[in-house]
Amino acid sequence: MLHVDLDQFIAAVEVLRRPELVGKPVIVGGRGDPTERAVVSTASYEAREFGVGSGMPLRIAARRAPDAIILPVDHEAYNEASAEVMATLRAQPGAVVQVLGWDEAFVGVQTDDPEAYAHALQRAVLERTRLHCSVGIGDTLVRAKVATGFGKPQGVFRLTAENWLRVMGARPTVDLWGVGSKISRRLAAIGISTVAQLAAADPDADGLVAEFGPRMGPWFAQLGRGDGARVVDDAPWVARGHSRETTYQHDLTGASQIDEAIRELTAQVLADVAAEGRPVVGLALKVRYAPFITKTFTKKVPETFDRAEVLARVMELVERIEPDRPVRLLGLRAEMRMPEEARDGHTPTRSGW
Repeated sequence: MLHVDLDQFIAAVEVLRRPELVGKPVIVGGRGDPTERAVVSTASYEAREFGVGSGMPLRIAARRAPDAIILPVDHEAYNEASAEVMATLRAQPGAVVQVLGWDEAFVGVQTDDPEAYAHALQRAVLERTRLHCSVGIGDTLVRAKVATGFGKPQGVFRLTAENWLRVMGARPTVDLWGVGSKISRRLAAIGISTVAQLAAADPDADGLVAEFGPRMGPWFAQLGRGDGARVVDDAPWVARGHSRETTYQHDLTGASQIDEAIRELTAQVLADVAAEGRPVVGLALKVRYAPFITKTFTKKVPETFDRAEVLARVMELVERIEPDRPVRLLGLRAEMRMPEEARDGHTPTRSGW
């Protein structure tokens, strides 16, 4: 199976629209104004050389790369470009495509020469969309996904059970797909710092179950070995929930301001949920206090379609916001009941923040 990842996708789309930007540092984020509160959505390789990365505050990125061209996010353009890429992948001989996002997908295929297939796929994407991609080859989804990082940019790399530990064993656990910095720190706290140590860990004896629980503990050990699913599933993606968040240009400093902002966020999220036709079963409120401290409050709720009931439950979460602390960002996520076929394991899902 293959994992296809578009190289610097958003920046590449912008450069295609503005050929004069070729070879220049390009940063995309917010409304393209570094004096506003926003974060970097993506940066070209030239901008990354200055230490600019996704999620960085735009004002800091502008300081690090003072000559960079900063552009606003254009979701419609990225949706269109992504649709062309995915259509190209589906047009390849024997391809089964599982879309992961704008810029990446798994491709399942039966072939005796996966490298040749990967190179042909790269050429097809480039010819149709003028976008470059990297391809990871693996005998599991995890190994294919991780392999792509070794192929970037514009390359092909293979990871299998045979070379997994030789390539990955000495690397820190944070290099694994599904292990972020927080999980990596928790693993280190129980004496597991490298992929090889995680692969060799006994979930019970080495503290994984005690730290992460009976389901996630063994799963992390499996991840360390690169094991997991071996089938690409092209069933339609079913959202577990919908979320919206807003970074405010001026801190919210009073209860009335927060109340107004929460009501607006709730209306936006419920409009998204209504289109799904599934009841709300859980809520999460994200609060970022000034200068940059983030808290998330969650709540299970009885299944409901009632907007007033959802708003009332959201307001219960709002009561947990610390009074008199300036708020720079609010986010709200509503979890929905999954369809029966998804709960039976037939439909892949992705979670939000």
